[in-house]
Amino acid sequence: MLEDHTTAASQAPWPAAYPQGYAVVDVETTGLARDDRIISAAVYRLDARGEVEDHWYTLVNPERDPGPVWIHGLTSDVLEGAPLFKEIAAEFSARLADRVLVAHNAVFDWSMIAREYARAETEAPVRQRLCTIALSKELGLPLPNHKLESLAAHFGVVQQRAHHALDDARVLAEAFRPSLRVAAASGVRLPLHECRPLTEWRDSPATPRIGQQAGHGGGYGGGYSGYRPTSWRAARKRPACPYPNPGRFEDGKPLKQGMRVAFSGDTSIERDLLEDRAIEAGLHVATSLSRVTSLLVTNDPDSNTSKVVKARQYGTPVVDEAAFGQLLRDVVPADE
Repeated sequence: MLEDHTTAASQAPWPAAYPQGYAVVDVETTGLARDDRIISAAVYRLDARGEVEDHWYTLVNPERDPGPVWIHGLTSDVLEGAPLFKEIAAEFSARLADRVLVAHNAVFDWSMIAREYARAETEAPVRQRLCTIALSKELGLPLPNHKLESLAAHFGVVQQRAHHALDDARVLAEAFRPSLRVAAASGVRLPLHECRPLTEWRDSPATPRIGQQAGHGGGYGGGYSGYRPTSWRAARKRPACPYPNPGRFEDGKPLKQGMRVAFSGDTSIERDLLEDRAIEAGLHVATSLSRVTSLLVTNDPDSNTSKVVKARQYGTPVVDEAAFGQLLRDVVPADE
């Protein structure tokens, strides 16, 4: 049982603006790329103060090779009889509905979940997420790194089966409760971010289906050749923009070729697709925001992401995804 380090904190008045419930989520996947699939999912539902209400766990047939079995332990034999994501989507939705999704590195878990729902031609009932890495930074917790095991150790939570969705979700739920109480007692604004369903996206070419393992001899001892240990948004080498930066975007005027555009937060159209369209129109896609950035595109202008914060500091113009889509239709040529 987790020792409660926050008894005094729990006696403080609870912030009225805090959410009324949370869904602590962990998903295990076939890999870390956008076209990878969920193979197991767990949800711990918590009330407004972080107390556990119930939990749920399921395996998911990814319809492809399970990937790094040496990490998650789920073989194709185990997953072959599991339900497809579209078959568990309704139950998953019932666990997420009207709650803030909480995860460790939440952008990854949410992105994988959003894509699975898109494949199933439906939407997850999630409007906001909270990343426990971001929360631990807000609280200034003295952690050696931002791994789940470090957060768990800080609050005395014992991990039993690392990389098992149900145990990882349990560990996170037990570490989130005292974190939430400390935040409430300190009046900390929770790092909530908007979640948007994915409406336009693309997958990479087909990967081996379940039962058709890649690699040597169909086994896993030598490794799975289809597993790509990359970050969620690996850096993409793009050609340099051939046009000079004409300056900042002005409301009521069109975009001009050469303008520097940055993106922040969730978009309904996959980020890479938006960036590709911006480049095709002659814009410069910036990976960071500076004083010379012409425009920031975000659907969550009230968030505290580094780009949004800098945009406020520099007075950088901000538009949402829909407005940017309209502007892309009429980008004027660069000055000759």
